[in-house]
Amino acid sequence: MRVLVAGSSGLVGTALVRHLTEAGHDVVRLVRRAPRAPGEAGWDPDAGRVDVAAVRAADAVVDLAGVNVASRPLTAARKRAVVDSRVRTAGLLSRTLAGLAGDDATPAPRVLLQASGIGAYGDRGDTVLTETEPLGDTFFAGVVRRWEAATAPARDADVRVALLRTGIVLSPHGGAAAPLLLPLRAGVATRLGSGRQFWSWISLLDEVRAIEHLLTADVHGPANLVASADRHAELLAALRRAWGAHLTVPVPAAALRLALRDFSSEVLGSVRADPAALRASGFVARHTTPHDVARWLRTARRPAP
Repeated sequence: MRVLVAGSSGLVGTALVRHLTEAGHDVVRLVRRAPRAPGEAGWDPDAGRVDVAAVRAADAVVDLAGVNVASRPLTAARKRAVVDSRVRTAGLLSRTLAGLAGDDATPAPRVLLQASGIGAYGDRGDTVLTETEPLGDTFFAGVVRRWEAATAPARDADVRVALLRTGIVLSPHGGAAAPLLLPLRAGVATRLGSGRQFWSWISLLDEVRAIEHLLTADVHGPANLVASADRHAELLAALRRAWGAHLTVPVPAAALRLALRDFSSEVLGSVRADPAALRASGFVARHTTPHDVARWLRTARRPAP
């Protein structure tokens, strides 16, 4: 397949481009600068511009674009950037696909895989959350509500839209796992809050495998991209054993709320997501237990550039 990827420079995007290319797909990256290679096409979401010919030539579009929510404090300005960067990109691609779908003379992509997140559900304790659960009322649930709604033009034009509600992506090379792995490599492990909160996670390898699977699987609407949901303390214990690290004094929840503000809900909130849509479509993850993913994180090597 020819796959057009937006947001290809992030942790997941970089790994996805590599994975799809190695699997034999023809990958074209949307870039904001002037394209410099055959595998690149230009766009400017802030100005509402995209290379329509590149979109038309694709079999599927994967949109992973959006500013990193954890890289800076969530000030009012940063919150606006988090929302706008997602709604603008998803809306632009969705409207473009809808416009092409109405052109009977030229075939157009019929698949949009749109990034989203399990922050959609908010803090739900021990409740098992399938894709049919209502959205929560946290800041991040509001982001997801607007983000996913921006794909309406594509859905209305009969483009198959799968919403990738991704959990905590665990990678040996950065991302959400970095704050856990850095202390582990120094021989210590620190529990965050009570440790009883459920963390819904997926390895980076299974994340890109799931996205490739959804290019052709008949999945419409939300899909929880998680492999398992385990209590934070259980996941930390597996990581600690893999590294032979010592458990240190926990970080109190109050301190995390003070330091992280709105982002603390992503660390302390309990989201027990279930990958019902992925499972029903036949996808099987490779890392499904804390032990599995801890061993992979400990032994995986960074791919060659």
